[in-house]
Order: sequence, then structure tokens, then C-alpha cells
Amino acid sequence: MCNLSGNGGIIRPMYLTSDAQVRNILIVDDSAFEQRMLVDLLSELPYRVSVAFNGEQGYQLALTGQPDLILLDVRMPNMDGYTCCRLLKANPATRDIPIIFLSGTDAVEDRIMGLQIGGVDFVSKPFTPGELAARIHVHLNLMRRPPSQEAVAEAVEPEDTDSVIVNAAKRLIIDNLSALPGLAEIAASVGTYREKLNHLFRTHTGMTVFAYIREARIQRGAQLLRDTEMEVQDIALLLGFANAGNFATAFRERMGTTPSSFRSSNLKTCD
Repeated sequence: MCNLSGNGGIIRPMYLTSDAQVRNILIVDDSAFEQRMLVDLLSELPYRVSVAFNGEQGYQLALTGQPDLILLDVRMPNMDGYTCCRLLKANPATRDIPIIFLSGTDAVEDRIMGLQIGGVDFVSKPFTPGELAARIHVHLNLMRRPPSQEAVAEAVEPEDTDSVIVNAAKRLIIDNLSALPGLAEIAASVGTYREKLNHLFRTHTGMTVFAYIREARIQRGAQLLRDTEMEVQDIALLLGFANAGNFATAFRERMGTTPSSFRSSNLKTCD
């Protein structure tokens, strides 16, 4: 049996091996049944456990509690697991905490999404308790190396909420330049709404979200032109342009030259 002191309370295992290092695990799941099942599993291991009932509460508990590992459900009200993960990975205070997604879906696209945004593992429900315990043990051992002085300094000064949202949105944009969702979906994916996200981008970057996207695409295009031999058409499609002509027009407006001329001039510079 375990003692659970309210929502977000600490559950202490009844027994530990004498040489065990007690690690802190945060469970984020809106199902009381799923929480209890995970608590029963982890209470028999050398872990202290805290619980949250949605992504927003989980994010706040991760900031204040600095767990060693997070078990994060995907489908939750208010803020889902993907949004919570994006915010955690955008904050220096929590970005190095390993996140294992737990989900009732086994769809390949969901698993890929979880890993792309920063999860270290993705476990489908119903799971085998022994397998989940083994995966937790593996990822905790991978994180045993002592943090650098820089990481420690960052951890005591977490980013403010607005900066975290902007950083999370930037990462989402950079990772999805070829097929970006609409502004409303981008905003929802980082826990806010389109008007507020535009306001935050103007405040923190001096640009609207759309202006930032245009700049990110052009800068990425310039990098690909400099460092690769990809065809201009392929670069255009990779950046989300319908065709090479659209890319060339946007590139010339921003850089004052065509993609081909830009590539030629950089080749001459290198020579």
C-alpha cells in the first residue's frame, strides 16, 4: 500500500534496497485508474512519485519538483501531452528531463510525433509492467551523468512562461517548414491561441509569426544553397514552397539575389 497525499502529492515506496538511489518520477495522466496502476507499480521500486492530472499541471510540477523522469499521457483535457512536452523542452530548467510517453494509441504517426518533439520513449497502453519498469530503469541510468555547471546555472533560472511559448513555437516551425499547420493550430500546439502567439512573437522577435516563418524559410534555404548540392526545386519543396518559382521570388525579395546567383557567389567565395 502507498500513501497518496492529494493531487500532486508524494507517494513513498514502502521498502527500498539499502544501496538504492531514490529517483523522482512524475506521472501526468488524467485517468485516476491509470495513475493508481502506475503508482502501484512504481511504489515497489526505489522511486518517489508525484502525480498531475493534465499537461498544464504536469508542466508546473516539473518546474517546481524537477523530477528525474516524466511518464506523460498523450490524450488529456486542457493541455495534452504533446503540448506539455513542447513546453518542457523549450525551458532550460526542464529540457533535459527524460519523457516517456504513455498512450492508448499505437499509431505510427503518434509514436513518431512523440519522439520528434523530445520524448525518449513511447509506450502503448495496455503495457506490460515489467517492460515499463525496465524502460524507466534504462532511461534513468542514461541520465546519471552529473550535470555541467552551465546546465546547473540554467536550471535555477527557468525561462518565463511567454519565452517558453515562443521558443516552443519556434522549434515547431523550424521542424515543420515543409508542411506547417495554420496559425491557430501552431498556437494550440504550444498551449495558447493565435492572437496571443502573434503578440508574443512581436514582443520577443519584433516579427509576426508569419514574418518569422518567412525568415526561417529563407535562412534555411540560404543554408541549403551554401552547404548542399540539392536542386533549387527540391529545396523549395523542403521549405514548404509550392514550386521553385515561388521560392525564387521570396528569396530575391529578402536576399536581393536569386537562389542560383546566391549559390554561385558562395561557391566563388569558397574557391
